[in-house]
Amino acid sequence: MDSLNYQHLLYFWTVARLGSIARAAEELMLAPPTVHAQIRTLERQLHTRLFERSGRNLVLTDTGQVVRKHADAIFSIGREILDTVRQRPADQPLRLIVGVEEAVPKLVVRELLRPVLEMKQSFRLICREGSDGALLADLAGHRLDVVIADHPPRATGGVRVVSHLLGDCGINFVAAPAIAAKLRKGFPHSLEGVPALLPSDHTSMRWSLDRWFDSVGVRPQIVAEFDDSALIKVFGSDGLGFFAVHNIIAEQISARYGVQEIGRTDERSERFYAITTDRKLKHPAVVALAAAARSEIFARA
Repeated sequence: MDSLNYQHLLYFWTVARLGSIARAAEELMLAPPTVHAQIRTLERQLHTRLFERSGRNLVLTDTGQVVRKHADAIFSIGREILDTVRQRPADQPLRLIVGVEEAVPKLVVRELLRPVLEMKQSFRLICREGSDGALLADLAGHRLDVVIADHPPRATGGVRVVSHLLGDCGINFVAAPAIAAKLRKGFPHSLEGVPALLPSDHTSMRWSLDRWFDSVGVRPQIVAEFDDSALIKVFGSDGLGFFAVHNIIAEQISARYGVQEIGRTDERSERFYAITTDRKLKHPAVVALAAAARSEIFARA
């Protein structure tokens, strides 16, 4: 009776996920010709082509797409098996590898991970920052246990993931004390034409701010845009303009950077998600993170 070679299927699945033999070979730590040969072997066993050329790119055939869906399910189950087997005794360290989407403020990440740090069980926490695409690839490749993001995945590249809402919060506007004192009166219209330090236009926070400015009829003077939210706070503390922060960390930011509140809005809430490959949260540390986020952190927002 014929049996499927799951090693060959893994090579196929990796190429399908990453979009090229070269990238797959790098992840698998194999030579590209080896990966190519194993995929051809799988195609011969299945008596069909799984990929076809489109210019310089590899694209899945109709059959390849069907096989890809089955492979997604197979390796998802494989991940569940690993998760179950890796549950260690209480006296052994528990490992949590967290991917953090670049736009998520570091103080928000600290708040979300605080319950993990307070767990009685010994553990090792590993945090990795990156773009959502790279993090999802690592999540699918089982190199991450969870991804923390401020939006559901916009494009998964065929990776099967689940977004678990942790909670939402409002937005506070803050500035150096002298600026805040002038802008507090007449907020939000006091922000008209005032120097503003904003996140880059590809971030969830920026989209929320742009919509809110439009809704209240205010156009601030954008003097700088930043990918790194920490840089906004540094420049803002020097009095170069007002900026926006999530209200769950507003007090910490005021204390750390010496800024004061101008005003706030709950009309545009910011959401945060734990993204996993499982429909139900299973990792004990991720379960603790989500429970605390929903019952404590965002409950006071």
